[in-house]
Amino acid sequence: MRVQTFPRAQILQEFHFRCQELAANDNRGFKQEFEELNDVGKDLPATVGDSEVNREKNRYPYILPYDHCRVRLSIQSVHPHTDYINANFVPGGGSERDFICTQGPLRNTMADFWRMVWEQNVRIIIMVTALRHKDIVLCEKYWPLERGTVHHGLIQVTTVSRKQGPDYFITTINLRQRHCPSDRTITHYYYPSWPDRGVPKDPSSLCVFTEHVRQNLEAIPRLGPAVVHCSAGVGRSGTFVTLLWLMQLCARGIRPNIRAAVEDLRLHRMWMVQNLEQYIFVHQCLLHWLSGGTPACQQTRRRSSTSNHGIQDQPHSSSAWGDQAGRRRHHQPQNTVQQIFHPGNLLRRLLPSSSLFNSSSHTS
Repeated sequence: MRVQTFPRAQILQEFHFRCQELAANDNRGFKQEFEELNDVGKDLPATVGDSEVNREKNRYPYILPYDHCRVRLSIQSVHPHTDYINANFVPGGGSERDFICTQGPLRNTMADFWRMVWEQNVRIIIMVTALRHKDIVLCEKYWPLERGTVHHGLIQVTTVSRKQGPDYFITTINLRQRHCPSDRTITHYYYPSWPDRGVPKDPSSLCVFTEHVRQNLEAIPRLGPAVVHCSAGVGRSGTFVTLLWLMQLCARGIRPNIRAAVEDLRLHRMWMVQNLEQYIFVHQCLLHWLSGGTPACQQTRRRSSTSNHGIQDQPHSSSAWGDQAGRRRHHQPQNTVQQIFHPGNLLRRLLPSSSLFNSSSHTS
């Protein structure tokens, strides 16, 4: 089976028209799509995270990992409950385990966090939250900000170097497990300017950061999933994974479908892309990235509202994009894990292995 691909210019044009349609009449289309996602995943059990023995390991008592795709740690000293961490495997283009989305570590879960990184062979960590907001701790400092070494349980964490980008930091971390001769190198991306429950001030900032991560993911062997976390591991984390996922699709000449991506993510972790502002912002960022920051994209952003309303272009007539991805449908509840993982229900079918692409595919 070969997947039909399209030139980037065509994807941009169709996606631009699609955003215009969704933004018409005070963002009626955006609001309708987002409302249709409200109940996605709400019937899925999260009993392990809600058990009394694990409640102190949750940063927020109402944000719990679904049982069917939670990350399981190794059992420590035959204690049955030491396998729990508030984290889920989520899809991102290749399988339903491309990423791990998790909460920002608590003081009592930092050792579990690093144990998860080690056991899952993680080589990239993406942090899209500040450590604190005023007097509120959003995430514990689980790695040395400057050169130095700390120990969390059996894991030795050493910051080797730290570089600063426009709005983010890239830290090289050396991991070593006690009594283990081998070590591992972790790349830690830290984007602290993204406000809790909100969006960055400008799409260009997040696009530059996400594109940097995307290129790194493309360049290194995928030995294990990449970890993405904010404070709760749902809103900003879900927004970042959605944007990165759709960038990967577009780079391969495949039309993106943001609604379908968010729906799939919400079947793996609750509340991914937490609010309407974040949902609209994914569209703004993808439009900005596709356009390469051209005046056309800047003109679209100037017509945007500074509140939650996002893109405010006038409606355009129905386009091929609307036919392909804009057929809005009411969510049909997923009652079983088997239904969730049925190949027809996974958006990853839109991003098959590179061997399935025509040699003439447009990826510019």
